[in-house]
Amino acid sequence: MKSRFRLAVLGVGRVGMVHARNATGSIPSVELACVVDADPEVGNKAGAELGVPVFPDLEQALSGAAFDGVVITAPTFAHAELAVLAAGAGKHIFCEKPMALTLEECDFMAGAAEKAGVVFQVGFVRRFQPEFVEAKHRIEAGEIGTPMVVKSLTRGPGLPPAWAHDLRRSNGMLAEVNSHDFDCVRWLVGSEIERVYAETANFKGRERGVAAPDFYDNAVVSLRFATGAIGTIDGTCPADYGYDARAEVLGTEGLLVVGGNRAMPLLEIRSRGTGETPTFASWPQRFEPGYREELAAFVRAALSGRAPAVGAGDGRAAVAAVRASNTSWLEGRPVLVAEGGAD
Repeated sequence: MKSRFRLAVLGVGRVGMVHARNATGSIPSVELACVVDADPEVGNKAGAELGVPVFPDLEQALSGAAFDGVVITAPTFAHAELAVLAAGAGKHIFCEKPMALTLEECDFMAGAAEKAGVVFQVGFVRRFQPEFVEAKHRIEAGEIGTPMVVKSLTRGPGLPPAWAHDLRRSNGMLAEVNSHDFDCVRWLVGSEIERVYAETANFKGRERGVAAPDFYDNAVVSLRFATGAIGTIDGTCPADYGYDARAEVLGTEGLLVVGGNRAMPLLEIRSRGTGETPTFASWPQRFEPGYREELAAFVRAALSGRAPAVGAGDGRAAVAAVRASNTSWLEGRPVLVAEGGAD
């Protein structure tokens, strides 16, 4: 088994730089081979900081650098093309969430990885964050009995990137922000999501210059699972007060809350990082250990040939739930996930 694993990071925006920095010293078995970004200014800045070659696209990186795997952090609409190209070159693939725009793209990516015999892991960081991992262990151990109700939320402090305002290029906030929640509740409950009903609202987008017709900055999704459990997901972006990610699972014998700090009958927070209980200012701060561990887990799977902890099927399931939720709020009705989403 090889002792070193060379990575190319494709897209060095915010999350790309988190992975790239982790690959330069936080994980002993990893070496950052190069970065790829279509924006010369962004790419050159990253290359200068990290001390690695910079390429404008994956094809040139494949010709100009030696690496074993890729981390795909480009915009969602580029994921499928990059993953298929990487798989065809025999490179292991770590793909950030959301996996893709459509279920067809998910299947195409998974098929390409399987045909090439490479590892394909999806970046659902909560599965590697210590408190969420501990919650999963306790649920599996039966400490709270059978899950009956699950709640998960994600609130981001700023607007999503401009390209993500367009539903056709991103699947909206439910994909860009709440993909983590769709995966998290499915993982914690241990059951597939069967039916969704979603409501959305736009409170801040217009005043902040967002003109996309289907943009929304708040969403609530009701869920029904195959086991009979029920749940909710809510998302807000921008929330302004800080980054907030929590989950709650009510079982037949107890309650488990992930992300709370201390008991408080009333909590009010008005500005980021301040208030009665300080909040996390950003998602890299909130999930710092999780990001390191998910990349390390990907490398371990690639070096050993074992299946990754979070595979293409998990990424596909989240995309299916997101697209069904989009159909739900666009058409104003509950939607079975098996129906598929709107084109």
